[in-house]
Amino acid sequence: MQVKITGKTKVTGIFGYPVGHSLSPAMHNAAFKSLGLDYCYLPFPVRPEHLHEAVKAIRALSLRGVNVTVPHKEKVIPLLDETDEEASFIGAVNTIVNTNGKLAGYNTDGRGFMRSLSEKGISPSDKDILVIGAGGASRAISYYLCKRSRSVTIYNRTVKRAKKLARDLNKLYKNVSAQESFPNIQEFHIIINATSLGLKKEDPAPFDTSMLKRTQIVYDLIYKKTRLIKEASRMGCKALDGSGMLLWQGMLAFELWTGRKPPREIMSKALRSTHQ
Repeated sequence: MQVKITGKTKVTGIFGYPVGHSLSPAMHNAAFKSLGLDYCYLPFPVRPEHLHEAVKAIRALSLRGVNVTVPHKEKVIPLLDETDEEASFIGAVNTIVNTNGKLAGYNTDGRGFMRSLSEKGISPSDKDILVIGAGGASRAISYYLCKRSRSVTIYNRTVKRAKKLARDLNKLYKNVSAQESFPNIQEFHIIINATSLGLKKEDPAPFDTSMLKRTQIVYDLIYKKTRLIKEASRMGCKALDGSGMLLWQGMLAFELWTGRKPPREIMSKALRSTHQ
């Protein structure tokens, strides 16, 4: 896709390492073009040791803002002027907005996740939810799930991390627990994989999927058809990959940068065509 660049073009992009696999440039550039906005979105491969200089460059080059991905989401926070309440609690930033040299950090992952659930007609209300993993993605989605669900159970191979996340969440809510051993999968209405298990083709599912019931919902935050998604589908479950969350977190970032309502269908189509 050709993007017209002018002397007034506002530049956005993504900081990460690596970023060559990112689907965000296609999604955002399609959206800018469809609305006739003089913006462009570029991938910036930022090595960890260069993060400080890269953040300075946002101001120096008057970038409008950037997305932030692995491995920078946590380490970027001290380099910003402010972070919103959500990003501060989660301890991770995925979107930076530059307003006249003042850099504000946000995390749109949790809201994006919730919007993707709503779009599929799924409500966490009165449901018991298992979240596998205790990293940044788990913190982002659990922050919102706890507000709406009956209970949230956190399981992580490193039990200490699961317990810390549960303690942090229980300061706000009182419906979170951490499990030291893998719980009985049949006790939950919704099971969410928030780990990286499934990124590689040879990765196993994070649990024995033969124990799933048809009435359960399985959500894998990885935005491709992982073994977990394929096996859950075969078991008759409602199975969702992370593409919906990717779309909605990007739409929310788009709105932060432009102040415009994002063109959902355009962005979704760009994701699908890039992800094939």
